[in-house]
Amino acid sequence: MNTFLISTVILLTLVVWLGFFNEKVTKFTYEISLMLFSVLIGGILVGVSMLRQGTDTVMQTITNFKMFNLEDFLIEGVLCFMLFAGSCHMRLLDFKKHVRAISLLAVGATFLGAVFYGILFYVAGQFLGLSLTLPVCLMFGSIVAPTDPIAATSILKKFKLPSGISFIIEGESLLNDGMGVALFVFFSSMATAQESGGFFFVMAKELFGAVLVGLVVTAVCYPVFRHTKDAARQIFTSLLAVSMSYVLCEYFDFSGAIASVVCGVLFSALRNLAQQKGCPLELEQFDICWGILDTLLNSVLYVMLGLTFIHILQMPHVLILSLIAIVANLIGRSGSLGVSSVFIGHLPDGYDKISFIKLLTWGGLRGGLSVALAMSTRGTVGDEIYNIILGGTYAIVFFTTIVQGMTMHQVYQNIKKKGNLS
Repeated sequence: MNTFLISTVILLTLVVWLGFFNEKVTKFTYEISLMLFSVLIGGILVGVSMLRQGTDTVMQTITNFKMFNLEDFLIEGVLCFMLFAGSCHMRLLDFKKHVRAISLLAVGATFLGAVFYGILFYVAGQFLGLSLTLPVCLMFGSIVAPTDPIAATSILKKFKLPSGISFIIEGESLLNDGMGVALFVFFSSMATAQESGGFFFVMAKELFGAVLVGLVVTAVCYPVFRHTKDAARQIFTSLLAVSMSYVLCEYFDFSGAIASVVCGVLFSALRNLAQQKGCPLELEQFDICWGILDTLLNSVLYVMLGLTFIHILQMPHVLILSLIAIVANLIGRSGSLGVSSVFIGHLPDGYDKISFIKLLTWGGLRGGLSVALAMSTRGTVGDEIYNIILGGTYAIVFFTTIVQGMTMHQVYQNIKKKGNLS
C-alpha cells in the first residue's frame, strides 16, 4: 500500500481533529495546540508499544518509532515553500526603516548566540563528564541560534505586538537562516576535521550565492507572473520560482533557505512597485492560495514535531541536559541581544534596550529548521553525541514553542505595563 498516502491520511486526520478540538474546547494558539497534543499522542503510542513488546527497552522502542521522516519533509520537501509564504508579503518600506536593527540581529546576534551557547554547553558537558569537544558544542550552538521564521510569523503575530517591533522579530527570523547555515557548515567542518575554506568563504558561498540564484530566477519568472492574466498561472509561476531556486542552491551548495526568502522578498517588492506605478496586480487568488498552503504546511510541521518529540528520550542524562540546553539557550540569546543592541541605535515603539532584550529573548522561538540541521549531523558524529544534539534541540524547540509561545502575550503585557509602552 502507498505509504505516502497513509502518512498523509494520518497527518491530516490529526491536523483536522486536533485543530477542531482546540477550536471548541482548549482554545490555545493553533500551532501550539497541534504540537502539544501531538506530543501527548506520541507519548501514548510509545507507551502502548512498550507494553505490547515488554522485552524491548525504552531506547529500542524509540529507535523503532519512525512514523515520519521530518528531515526529508523539511529539507527535501516543503521548507522552501514555507519560507516563501512568510516573505512574499513582507512590508518593504518597514524593512528599509529597520534595516540596521534587522541586519545586526540576523548576523551579529546569531553569531554571538551560537558562540555563547556553545561555550556554555561545553562547560556544562565537562562537569557531567561528557565527551563533547568545543567545536561540536559550537556546531550545536549554530543549530539552535537562528530563530524560526515559521514560528515567528504564525504565533507572534497573533499577540498584536507593535508594528515596528513585530517587523524586526519577523525580519530577523527570516534573514538569520543563512547565517545559521553558514555557521553550521563552518563549525561542523571544525568538529569533523574537514576543510571548509574558512568562515568568510563559507558565508559568501552560502549567502551571496543564494542571493544571486534568487535574483536570477526571479528575473526569469517574474515577467510571466507580471503580465499573465490567468490567476492560476501566477500561482504556478511563483511555485516554479521558489522550487527552482531551492533546487539550484542544493546543486551548487548554496543556502536554499536564503534563496527562498530572496524570491519572496523580490516578488513582494516588485508587486509593491507595480502598485506605486498605478498598475496594481490582481492577486487575490494568489494571496488566498499561499495563505492556505502556509497554514497547511505549518500545521503538518507542528504535528510531525510533536509526534517525533519522543526522540529526546534518547539523550543520556535527559533531564539535566534538557534543562542545561534550555537555560544555555536563554542566556546565549539574551547575551547576544545585549551586545547587538548596543549598536542598533534608536528602537521603535518607544522601547528601551532592557525591554527590547527581554521581549526578543522570550520571543526567540525555534522550529523545524533547527531540528532538520540537528538531524543532518547523523553519521558525522558518534551516536551518543548525535542523540545529545538531537535531544537538546528538541528540548529547546518544545520549550520555546510551548512554554514561551503560550506565555508570550503575558510577557509582552508585563513589559508594556512596566515600560509604559503604547
